[in-house]
Amino acid sequence: MEDLENPEEETDDEMSGKSEKNDAENENCKKAEGVIVKELEAKLEAAEQEKEEYEDRWKRAYAEFENYKKRSVREREKSRKFANESLLRAFLPVVDNMERAIESSSDNGEIAESSIAQGVDMTLKEIVKVFEKFGVKAVSSMGQSFDPGIHEAMMQEESEEHPGNTVIRELQKGYMLHDRLLRPAMVTVSKAKTDDEKKMKKK
Repeated sequence: MEDLENPEEETDDEMSGKSEKNDAENENCKKAEGVIVKELEAKLEAAEQEKEEYEDRWKRAYAEFENYKKRSVREREKSRKFANESLLRAFLPVVDNMERAIESSSDNGEIAESSIAQGVDMTLKEIVKVFEKFGVKAVSSMGQSFDPGIHEAMMQEESEEHPGNTVIRELQKGYMLHDRLLRPAMVTVSKAKTDDEKKMKKK
């Protein structure tokens, strides 16, 4: 008896066709996966770039905030240092008058024994202590080279004892408040004699 063909068995051509179909599907899957991977890589790269931009913005904002804090501290310190500037400047004429009163009542540099003169001297010393507490100090002038930043020249005098442009007399004391000029010193400045003037004097 002849064997009957099994209708469910696949021929070689059919199997080959299915294999090619599977290969094509696999190839399409690989291509699709490649596209997806590239898209994900592009998104990841964009996300990394966006992250760097946010980090850069945050760093700049933080730096600006730190600079703002430092400026605020400097401004507060400056405000504290010079808060009493107007009041301290208003006291300078009082100190001038007290020094003149003591000078007029003194004899050879010694304060008169009167209770008024001694009281004025004690008061002046207390004011000077307050000045020192708030950073006020007198400008050094006598014998110094004239400095327009702290001196105000009221007149010039010829002098053989001092080089030209030297402070030879202080008419009114100058004062500094920390590193800021509170009041310039009013001074007389030396003027060197010319050679002709020196020759005239010798004659």
